[in-house]
Amino acid sequence: MWSLGWIPVSAVPSENPFPTAMAVAVVHKDAEHKLRRLIRNWQGLTGVVLVLLLLSSAILAPLLAPYDPNALDIPARLSGPTWWHIAGTDQLGRDTFSRVLYGGRVALYLATIGISISMVFGLLFGMLMGYGPHWADNVLLLLFDVIRSFPTIVIALAAVALLGPSLNLILAIVIVTTIPGYARLVRTSTMALRNTEFIIAERSLGVTLGGILWRHILPNVVGPMFILAAMDVPVVVAVEAGLSFLGLGVLPPTPSWGSILNEGYLLIRQTPWPIIAGGIPLVLTTLGFTFLGEALRDIFDPRLAKGI
Repeated sequence: MWSLGWIPVSAVPSENPFPTAMAVAVVHKDAEHKLRRLIRNWQGLTGVVLVLLLLSSAILAPLLAPYDPNALDIPARLSGPTWWHIAGTDQLGRDTFSRVLYGGRVALYLATIGISISMVFGLLFGMLMGYGPHWADNVLLLLFDVIRSFPTIVIALAAVALLGPSLNLILAIVIVTTIPGYARLVRTSTMALRNTEFIIAERSLGVTLGGILWRHILPNVVGPMFILAAMDVPVVVAVEAGLSFLGLGVLPPTPSWGSILNEGYLLIRQTPWPIIAGGIPLVLTTLGFTFLGEALRDIFDPRLAKGI
């Protein structure tokens, strides 16, 4: 038996001589159908375009940036948009557009690496909580409830005050504070599926626990996890930008959207362009990943299907 999305869609006996080929065909067809629905949804298409734009600009920053982000051009300091500096310059004459591009690398590095690691640990802890011994479920639930009882920004400020600002510290904070969400999501899905008829039938046929988790539990939780991940990216980016705005995030001269906003705020009477250039990518990131998450939710959750 194989299951896709959030509910089983086919039952293939273990003795079937062609289970693998049939399963691969079903998975491929289902993935193609979901991709078509995502592209036909205006929110999904907008989200995909914005996310790809942000990712490509961050990855290709060394090629797209017209200047070194830390290169000084004192005669051009605090200039508005020109042919040579399309987003103006800051108080040291550094090209704002180049700094925004490199700042995107910092923000998306924290978001992608931190959330990816959180998803892996959240998946492992969630399956242990949902399919493991009762005492492990209670201990992990208590630990995660303690972590979630404090706002992320409070944990970040306390950690930075004790250990000092650094990129690796912010990454660790992102991982610790986002694992509970994925673990609880996987736990709920696992507990809902463990006593279903097709799982009981698999156990009666002698299928191992690892086989059940891999073939049935995992495909049913991947979709919801990606939805949650899309919603978490803007939160992580905002936390990093907020800390950098306060001077507690990425250390200078490394460019960051938050530090660009901070510099622009201090110089708002002289020029508005650093605030505009630093604020636009934050808005686009929030819109892009929010639209993508909403579209993925409509696609993966059959209860919200809209017939797209």
